[in-house]
Amino acid sequence: MKKSTVCVLVLTLAAAALTFFGCSKKEETIKVGFNIPLTGNSPKIGEGAKYAGELVKKHVNGAGGLEVGGKKYHVEFIYVDNELKPESAVQAATRLIEQDKVLAVVGPCGSGRANPAGEINNTSRTPMISPWATNPAVTLDRPYVFRACILDPVQATAAVAFVKQTFPTVAKIAVLYNIEDDYSKGLAEYFRDRWTAGGGAITAFESFGEQDKDFSVQLTKIAASGAEFLYLPDYYNHVALIIPQAKNLGWGAKPIMGSDSWGSADLVSLSNGAVKGYYFTTHYAAAGATGSTKAFIDEYNAAYGYVPDDVAALSYDSINLVLKAIQDAGITGSLQKDRENIRNALANLNSYPGITGNITFDANGDPEKEAVVVQVNDAGEFAYVTRLR
Repeated sequence: MKKSTVCVLVLTLAAAALTFFGCSKKEETIKVGFNIPLTGNSPKIGEGAKYAGELVKKHVNGAGGLEVGGKKYHVEFIYVDNELKPESAVQAATRLIEQDKVLAVVGPCGSGRANPAGEINNTSRTPMISPWATNPAVTLDRPYVFRACILDPVQATAAVAFVKQTFPTVAKIAVLYNIEDDYSKGLAEYFRDRWTAGGGAITAFESFGEQDKDFSVQLTKIAASGAEFLYLPDYYNHVALIIPQAKNLGWGAKPIMGSDSWGSADLVSLSNGAVKGYYFTTHYAAAGATGSTKAFIDEYNAAYGYVPDDVAALSYDSINLVLKAIQDAGITGSLQKDRENIRNALANLNSYPGITGNITFDANGDPEKEAVVVQVNDAGEFAYVTRLR
């Protein structure tokens, strides 16, 4: 064999060795992927997830790396933009698994992206944990898919309970949702079914499209329906348009409630403060936080100039859950074996002390957590009101 051929063979084998367990430039590097929206209609979602990742990476690598089996590994996070589109989320998942050869994936953050991407991760037997996908279908019959957040049925039940407790005279509710988004449509239906099961009336069940900016037709129908309460399980960018338009069309002082997709740092500014006084279900409350949660908030705020939303907090927990599972599983040097071991370690985590609450996964990979209700106060903060399930 020629010397040049030997050299090529050696280099090829060396390069292949670097892919065995999600390695990059050197054998001591662990790679974790992020399937997140950095562009599209709601880029703040991906920004929060990435910023949370950067804080974790700073802590871990600043301490010399992640200790696994008595050895420290440099941590590398690979951020891939899914543009808040299902097809792009599938492409991002495929790239991270097959090209980047990551050990695990954090995200996608929303159900509309996490559901199709979860199928790719599960089929490829690569563990995935979604910080913020609340639709039950995301993890159903997918042993390699987990989530850090509450589910839509929990949110809907908590929202109905909150309305009954806080506004006991309300009997008629209207719902306005995004028909092109699995999350929004599913949560609207869960809320409708739970409210009517308790004897309440849904006087209007209106929908809109992803690119819509004018909601006057739907809001006029809602106002004419005699609704006393408006439920908006919609993303913050739509909410920031809907609520001012509702007020201009005479909604007045009647209450409005939303879901965790309201929880963006941009919500108040985009709505010009129109959302103040209203409520939404979510995963944690920044205002009044204590302990490790407050420490995270303070560090994030100091680094990026604003209070982290629930996506950032849940992403922070998701990343740390993955790293803890890697530590518990150990590294064998076989990429597929390590992915399997990490999946098993995630499934066996018990009462992990996350900043959004203690996390133990059930058989479906879902955490057993309560929903938090917050109110947008006069200062534009998301102030804690109560916990419900």
